[in-house]
Amino acid sequence: DKWVLSKLNTLVKEVTENLDSYEIGVASAKVYDFLWDTYCDWYIELTKTRLNGEDEAAKNTARNVLCYVLTELLKLLHPFMPFITEEIFQALPKRAGAEDKFLMLAKWPEYQDALAFPREEAAMEAVMDTIKAIRARRAEMNVPPSKKAEVLLVTAARSPYEQGLHFLQRLAFASQVRFAEEAPADLSGQVSIVTHNATAYLPLSELVDLAAERERIAKEKEKAENGLRIVEQKLSNEKFVSRAPEAVVNAEKEKAEKFRELIAKLEESARALG
Repeated sequence: DKWVLSKLNTLVKEVTENLDSYEIGVASAKVYDFLWDTYCDWYIELTKTRLNGEDEAAKNTARNVLCYVLTELLKLLHPFMPFITEEIFQALPKRAGAEDKFLMLAKWPEYQDALAFPREEAAMEAVMDTIKAIRARRAEMNVPPSKKAEVLLVTAARSPYEQGLHFLQRLAFASQVRFAEEAPADLSGQVSIVTHNATAYLPLSELVDLAAERERIAKEKEKAENGLRIVEQKLSNEKFVSRAPEAVVNAEKEKAEKFRELIAKLEESARALG
């Protein structure tokens, strides 16, 4: 909660400064990015455990913060899209005795020192960076979210990750998260994922069927090599190079370079499988 409140507090300050200097496009883009990335993609997802849990106090806290952040975002968006934001505002639950009957009459949000939590914000960002990195690596390996794997997290700063352990387990699809201060002596069969504050290690055998993955990589490599061979034949044809428009020739060169990059990446993936 402190993470999203601190991020919102910073947003209020930045958007206000942008509007004061007539940087309207920058202001609207910042609100848009916060709404979809920070609020929808992350904070709503992070609150689901509490919202679906049995702790009523935790549920109410999550609901209140969700509603508060959305209300403040509507205030920031109101100059850009007044009718839609007013309609959404009227549908939100109102606090008893609240003065804001209409969004257009509400006070513009202000930066508050009491809502600045830099330490908590940095801690949550570290956990999120690790989750993003693990998910990206799994996606590269075509590992479905349903397949969970043990995560070994090597870091000198364990506290943020221990506090965000349930986020790591759920959003990084971990069957278990273990902590260590040093990397394992034997890294064979391990996928390493490096972030700013930590390195995560995942066992390949728990992520993929090694034989099937080797076969898939070999087929993709063969297809890419065939594609590269066809393009290189075109480029080695002097008549094609001399007569075709320059843009067409350059497009073929770019295509060849992409094939080479793909082949190199597939070879690297094959080596990682052992």
